[in-house]
Amino acid sequence: MTRFALVLAFALALIRACAAQNAAAPNTAAPPAIPALGAGIPGGPAPPASTLPPRADGKPPDFAFGAYQRGNFLFALKEAERRLDDNPKDAAAMTLIGAIYHDGAAVSRSDLEASRWYRLASNLGDPQAAYELGVLLLEGADGVPKDRDGAKEQFERAAAKNHPAALYNLGVMALDSSDGRKPDFAKAAQLFLRAAYAGEDDGAYSYGVMLREGKGVPQDIVESAHWLKRAADAGIVAGQVEYAIMLFNGEGVKKDEAGAVKLLKIAAAKGNPIAQNRIAHLYAVGRVVERDMAKAAAWNSFAKAAGLADQSLDVATANLTPDERKRFTRIVRDQIGY
Repeated sequence: MTRFALVLAFALALIRACAAQNAAAPNTAAPPAIPALGAGIPGGPAPPASTLPPRADGKPPDFAFGAYQRGNFLFALKEAERRLDDNPKDAAAMTLIGAIYHDGAAVSRSDLEASRWYRLASNLGDPQAAYELGVLLLEGADGVPKDRDGAKEQFERAAAKNHPAALYNLGVMALDSSDGRKPDFAKAAQLFLRAAYAGEDDGAYSYGVMLREGKGVPQDIVESAHWLKRAADAGIVAGQVEYAIMLFNGEGVKKDEAGAVKLLKIAAAKGNPIAQNRIAHLYAVGRVVERDMAKAAAWNSFAKAAGLADQSLDVATANLTPDERKRFTRIVRDQIGY
């Protein structure tokens, strides 16, 4: 699925630019947006009707979407087309066809054709179609020119039906200061909160950051910790770093250095340079973890490779013993898979 990476990276950087807490600065790399209509997982043909469990709402099983999820794209396409023959206003079938064209599954990939199907479904009220069309319009695609206003309109359609990613993306757009726009922090905070309540964990992260910085909402460190923990528990790497730092410092939450280090190690292993830098410092001084200059040097090297240089760590790890250098080399090779 197309990702909303560049806009999100800019928006989170904007939040950071307004913050004074450099020690707690998160990684501003963009987390992925919510996947579109399944991930096209490879698999066998769709099961017969007798093997599909009944839906809780009493409606018949969606054979087309089930086939799509299992990787049987041609069956999914044919079933969606059959449904449209029976009901020309079947918005869900239109959205699925749009996803198949966007993915290039069983057909030649065509964002233009995908956008056509998404628009038809959006006009019939399908929130997922509106969201997908909004992403295509925002970023631009093959045959689909960029249209920020059009993207916003589609996100608003989806958000009106509480679509989590649409709410989140509207929050990001509210922070966009390009073309002389003034960031609307209050609107962004409201949208991030709505997204979080709708199930979007990146919304929980962004709202937590705004609470901690007092941007768009009154500063509330305790409430910030609540939302950042939600993001951390959901596996949002930037949220893990933010919440770990709050745990380590006892900021808005009971101090727990061991718990903080556990989270930092998880985020560091996922490539977050801030977590890698913090872990390197802890190994260098032997706080919470046993002092280990080889590990300090290794994590510092990973952070530097990701663009986070730290002269104090460079100095502290400059004179490794022969044994430490061997272990440093082994740690780096193991980490990068050599």
